Formats: sequence, C-alpha cells, structure tokens
Amino acid sequence: MTEPPRPPGAGDPGGYPPEGNPPSAPYGSSYEPPTAPLSGAPGAGGYPPPGGYPPPSGDQPSAGGYPPPGGYPPPGGYPPGGGYPAGGGYPTGGAPSGGYANNEDKTWILVAHFGGAAGMFIGGGVLGWLAPLIALLARGNQSPTVRAHAVAALNFQLLWSVIALIGWILTCILVGALVGFAAMVIGIIFGIIAGIKANEGTPYRYPMTVSLIK
Repeated sequence: MTEPPRPPGAGDPGGYPPEGNPPSAPYGSSYEPPTAPLSGAPGAGGYPPPGGYPPPSGDQPSAGGYPPPGGYPPPGGYPPGGGYPAGGGYPTGGAPSGGYANNEDKTWILVAHFGGAAGMFIGGGVLGWLAPLIALLARGNQSPTVRAHAVAALNFQLLWSVIALIGWILTCILVGALVGFAAMVIGIIFGIIAGIKANEGTPYRYPMTVSLIK
C-alpha cells in the first residue's frame, strides 16, 4: 500500500525539520546560530578587530619576549652624554672655601689671627703682634688678601700689647695689674673671633684698634 502524497512544506517522515531551515533557539536561551568564521588565524583572546591590530610600539618586548640589548630606555629617553653633568658641573678644586686664592693664603691668614691670640696668651699680653708680623713679612708681598688680614691683626695686637705692657710695668699699683690682665684677655678674645671669621672667609674689623701699620 503506498503512502499518499504530502502537501508542500510538510515535514519529512520521522519528524526531522525540513532541510535548509536552521534550528530555532529554545525559548528563554541565549543560543545563537553559528556564523561563518572570520578569515585568518584568531589572535590572543579571539579574532582581531577590523583592520587588524596596531603595530607594536617601542616599549614592547622584541620577538621571543626578551627586552632589546641594553634594556628599555627610561621615560623621556636617556639624558645627553650618558647621564654625566655637562662641563662645569663639578668643582674644579684647588681653591679653598671662603674665596681665598689658594690654601697657602688661607693658612697665613689663620696664622695672623689665631697666632695673635696665642701670642697674647703665651707672652702675657705683650706678644700678640708677633704672629701677624710674621704672616705679613712671609706672605704679605705675594698676596694682597693676606696682607690686609695681617695688617688688621697686627694693628689690633700692637695696640693691646702696648697697653698690656704698660699695665705690667705699673704692677706696683693694683690698677696697673688689672689693666695688663684686661688687655691680655681682650687680645685673646678678639684674636680668636677674627680667626673664626677668617676661616669662614669673612673679613673681620677689629674693635678698639688703631692704624699704626698701613
């Protein structure tokens, strides 16, 4: 017995859907029918965007994942000259601090001031002029700076050495002894102060002095 002819559009025997019609998604599911794959091999995480990926920039590793020889440059690039300061960036040396021309000048200046204080102490207040005089004779003609410091110290120490000497001569009187001691103390104190200022490179003007030596 033969099967009667089916009307157009009727399903095939067995309940299969007709050919050419994709299966529909079940109700409530997110199923999407597969689409034709894109051309080319997919990149990391899927297919590339339209137009392809941009070319790699300079801060990405080279082939194989390793950095280029010498490493990556820091942000902003390397400083010129390999990172060393330009000419004049380092002190040239040779000149001591305080503006003196050389170390010898500074040494003789300190001898004039500190030596004057030491002479007043050792000589009982009457030898404070000796060290400034030595500095003046030894270096004053070669260096105007040394000469200016030595002359200032010499004038001050000469004045107070004379005062101290007069005081010691008048030791028979109590006032004379006090004057000699006071002159010695004054010469020591202000000689030390002048030496400290000279070590810092600052000229010092002695108080209570006279210009005996020009």
